[in-house]
Amino acid sequence: MGKYIDLEAYPTPYYIVYEDRLRSNLDLISRVAAEAGVKIIMAFKANALWRTFGVMREYGVASTASSLNEMQLANDELDCLAHTYCPAYTAETIGRYLAGSSHITFNSVAQAERFRGDVERYNAAGSHRVSCGLRVNPMCSVIETDIYNPCCPGSRFGVTADELGELPDFIEGFHFHALCESTSYDLERVLDAVEEQFGRYLPRLKWINMGGGHLMTRQGYDTAHLVNLLRSFKQRHPGLEVVLEPGSAFTWRTGDLIASVVDVVENSGIKTAIIDVSFACHMPDCLEMPYKPTITEALPEVVAGGACNYRMGGNSCLSGDFVGDWSFARPLRAGDRLTFEDMNHYTTVKTNMFNGIQHPSILYVHSDGLVEVLREFTYADYKSRMD
Repeated sequence: MGKYIDLEAYPTPYYIVYEDRLRSNLDLISRVAAEAGVKIIMAFKANALWRTFGVMREYGVASTASSLNEMQLANDELDCLAHTYCPAYTAETIGRYLAGSSHITFNSVAQAERFRGDVERYNAAGSHRVSCGLRVNPMCSVIETDIYNPCCPGSRFGVTADELGELPDFIEGFHFHALCESTSYDLERVLDAVEEQFGRYLPRLKWINMGGGHLMTRQGYDTAHLVNLLRSFKQRHPGLEVVLEPGSAFTWRTGDLIASVVDVVENSGIKTAIIDVSFACHMPDCLEMPYKPTITEALPEVVAGGACNYRMGGNSCLSGDFVGDWSFARPLRAGDRLTFEDMNHYTTVKTNMFNGIQHPSILYVHSDGLVEVLREFTYADYKSRMD
């Protein structure tokens, strides 16, 4: 267990996660799963902060995995076998994947056939039976940013309908993933494409995994439509167990990144507040997506030509390590604290130590108000990565 601290006196930078916000999301996800009659599991690629998994275990959360490390985390910290999908298994890894998974999805028919014997041998002698699936690609794009679009032309993910002939007889499920922070109406479009292209295979399957990207905890998401959509699908395909594996939905708006202004510089009439964190290291999706996060202390809208307009500059030596612009009610000064909102999902899992920049600590606010330090990072963490 970590130490408990006075938040006001704790130095920046730090990530801070709130138990009450996690529970609110879990309550909603549990209700949707119960009303729709489906299973909703968590994707570690959006959240692997295992020190908070005690709350997850209370709700019986299981998980998906896309690597041996994620699978092991599911086994160790959620006490479950994983629903595993990996773009490519190897002879060296397949045995470990089978031992830690309840379901295993292959990215291609060739991969499925290559490891069919391994699956059969494991199921004959292993501690549990593993159900095999195939990832299919309906090529229905509902995502505008290509880096997050698994259905764009040339995608390496899944088998398209025109490639899939006779389904191998040991395949018991389909997996598809086409969403990213999407709506239930996006899912409806994708489901139409899946049923149109792969419907003839569904009667012989036992399960279908609809992947992630279902952002049901976002304000304004139509959960009633999602429940009705899933119920209707199950009525059309009564023999199928339905699984969803969102990532962001579990930890949406559950944590922030607290930073401080270190300096203010100006060049060509542009003022930049240099902060003690880095977008490249600590908020990488802001550059990859890209998107501009909300800063609690900033004005709601940018004031054109305002005297207190600033870019935010990261403290790495990467020229592009900045995002802008924001307006403030007064000039920023060294020492001012800034709250970058919603920096838990797809943030803590993607951070890095480029430039050797100090990694933010991770704090956890319990429901009773106590603030626990889950992790502080030191030079030893940076050095040991290259050891």
